[in-house]
Amino acid sequence: MLSSSSTTVKGLPLKKRLCFLLKLVCFVISVLIFCEFLIYYVVIFQCRWPEVKGGAHMGKKETSTSVLKAMILADTHLLGEIKGHWLDKLRREWQMERSFQTALWLLQPDIVFILGDVFDEGKWSLPQAWADDVRRFRKIFKYPVSTELVVIVGNHDIGFHYEMTTYKVNRFEKVFNFTSGKLITRKGINFVIVNSVAMEGDGCAVCRTSEAKLVALSHKLNCSQQKPNHCNKRCSDVEKLPASEPILLQHYPLYRKSDAECSGEDSAPPEEKNIPFKEKYDVLSQEASQKLIWWFHPRLILSGHTHSACEVLHAGKIPEISVPSFSWRNRNNPSFIMGSITPTDFSLQKCFLPYESRVFTIYCAAGALLVILILAHFQLLTPPFYFAQRLISKHKAV
Repeated sequence: MLSSSSTTVKGLPLKKRLCFLLKLVCFVISVLIFCEFLIYYVVIFQCRWPEVKGGAHMGKKETSTSVLKAMILADTHLLGEIKGHWLDKLRREWQMERSFQTALWLLQPDIVFILGDVFDEGKWSLPQAWADDVRRFRKIFKYPVSTELVVIVGNHDIGFHYEMTTYKVNRFEKVFNFTSGKLITRKGINFVIVNSVAMEGDGCAVCRTSEAKLVALSHKLNCSQQKPNHCNKRCSDVEKLPASEPILLQHYPLYRKSDAECSGEDSAPPEEKNIPFKEKYDVLSQEASQKLIWWFHPRLILSGHTHSACEVLHAGKIPEISVPSFSWRNRNNPSFIMGSITPTDFSLQKCFLPYESRVFTIYCAAGALLVILILAHFQLLTPPFYFAQRLISKHKAV
């Protein structure tokens, strides 16, 4: 009987320690699950598709069938084998995968556009490295059959103009079914895909081919927008397209002097806003920009490349939205654009992803709380007076 009682007394502290350890493990796992999984649902759940102005005058059935829900993001910059550290890859790719998959599940867009610079090292990656990057991209940005994915080429995918080759362009086109001067028409809405890297205007082989396709497409669209009773011999044999004014999708923004006029929490930092942009490097040249406006008379232009948000008006009436980078490697507050689009109108809304600084703050707060709980459990958290008294008593004993 005495032996049994002694065993119980000895076993009690062990059970308490195990129970405390289990609580700590549960606390750590809970923080990890929230910061690496649930936080994406909490943040993106707050995003809503914008309403098109004419939507209030349409019935529910007509609205759901005529409005195209488009998700637009840019500059994912999947790291390559040369400059990409494995831990950086793991962290950034997990963040983008969770954000993208959460957005698809919650928002269910009809179509997703990625506006170039999908890869960080596509401009110089060898075949094996390219194949590995493509495999990782398909894992991160996998999508259901109900959603369409359209990828536009950027300078990091095929190189700046002086690095661009037919081989790199064809390699990208083969994987993503990308063609400059390609028209995508969905629900009567025309999207024009532009290889802005090839808008150099120097007559290079890729540039000539790209511009020829754009000119031919421009002719088709302009003929399709003419009134039926308007007689034009040049348009008599042209295939008619939906009369909707097109939306341009490209990587480089059209020409602007700088980001000085850009505003918003995800615009360029104040110290960078007044830095002049270099034509054919930061933005398209004035000549190339004017050509695209003349050819297509777009109602909206969507671009990336700068990694920061900006909204400008061209010719006083054509809006261009520069979409910020989707990667935390380039921004503390990545985002994407949600667009509700009809053949005659559109409405855009920005959806921010979790701020990385806030995630780190949660981890730091949880770590501090964990230390306090451990110290309190082992009774190491005593008031300063008693702590000093204990030190004095120990000194006297010695």
